[in-house]
Amino acid sequence: MNLSYWERKTWLTEIDFAIIGSGIVGLNCALSLRKEFPKAKIVVFEKGILPSGASTKNAGFACFGSLSELLEDFKTHSEQEVIQLVKERVDGLQMLKTTLGVDQIAHKSLGGYELFTKENTLLMEECLDKLPYINGLLKPIFPKNSAVFSVKKDPFGFQNINENLIFNQFEGQIDTGKMMLGLLQKVSEKKILVLNSVEVTSITSNEKHVEMELNKTEKISVKKVCIATNGFAKKLLKEDVTPARAQVLVTKPIKNLKIKGTFHLDKGYYYFRNIDNRILLGGGRNLDFKTEETSELGLTELIQNKLEHILKDTILPHTPFEIDQRWSGIMGVGGQKKPIIKEIQTNIYCGVRLGGMGVAIGSSIGKQLAAITTNK
Repeated sequence: MNLSYWERKTWLTEIDFAIIGSGIVGLNCALSLRKEFPKAKIVVFEKGILPSGASTKNAGFACFGSLSELLEDFKTHSEQEVIQLVKERVDGLQMLKTTLGVDQIAHKSLGGYELFTKENTLLMEECLDKLPYINGLLKPIFPKNSAVFSVKKDPFGFQNINENLIFNQFEGQIDTGKMMLGLLQKVSEKKILVLNSVEVTSITSNEKHVEMELNKTEKISVKKVCIATNGFAKKLLKEDVTPARAQVLVTKPIKNLKIKGTFHLDKGYYYFRNIDNRILLGGGRNLDFKTEETSELGLTELIQNKLEHILKDTILPHTPFEIDQRWSGIMGVGGQKKPIIKEIQTNIYCGVRLGGMGVAIGSSIGKQLAAITTNK
């Protein structure tokens, strides 16, 4: 890193709180710590030139789970646990809107839809059967006790799917680039340092301080460390959090695009939305779970071909389109949907495993991570 005396003194000494990861969790953690400690030296370390995880690479769904996803959660969680998961996601979305404002994140309440292919007719029938039951469970969480899920006929002209769509009136969409820009501006205003292109490659704790190795070359000493790297956490932690790559593409602008909202297909393994008169489509890791269990950003022909196939045969069957961009992001998943927020060693804490719900719960996880850090 070839650091000078001035660089080391100004940025890398006497750090009270070092936060690893400048995504939604890390920056919200930093902002919460600043409220508690107005004069503390808080430094956020980010290995990329921009946030490298899922915060700026996701699809921008302001959601808390489609009906089929919630039913799937009942297989590994109790009824009360699923209700609590939904409540935390709803509360987290409200926290995000309060922190930044709906204009800064470009929040739009267009609703969400779940689609079912003809091959998934049995799943659709199960969802329709359980719909009143799930609405009853979620009733206390939502304003005016309105029903969350309802049934609508397909108004968009999709092809090769059942005409019954399950509509979620409370689902929305945001611009995650604007969201992260807003958070970065806030931490800058609060005199929190964000150091980009600096990867924390190892952490060692003792009773008095934590030693951090940067880019495998430099070592510094800090008082406390918060790990907020989610999908990349396995490089620093031995916890039940596994990287899960999500591949995405977006079309060029489409004239007179009538598709508006957020959409879930095949238990949420595929998802798409409108953005700037384009269709953004992602997913497909269920085609090859093992290959997509990686922290390496990249694309595969198998998944990208499938995404194009869905665009052509289901979403835009009679509309010409061109692909403009492709990318991938890394989520953190595990055996349970509940995030891991805990002290892992003396003065080292983590807030990871967001399970693909980072937009919904990232703000809250950051706040909780700051809280456990300061309780000692």
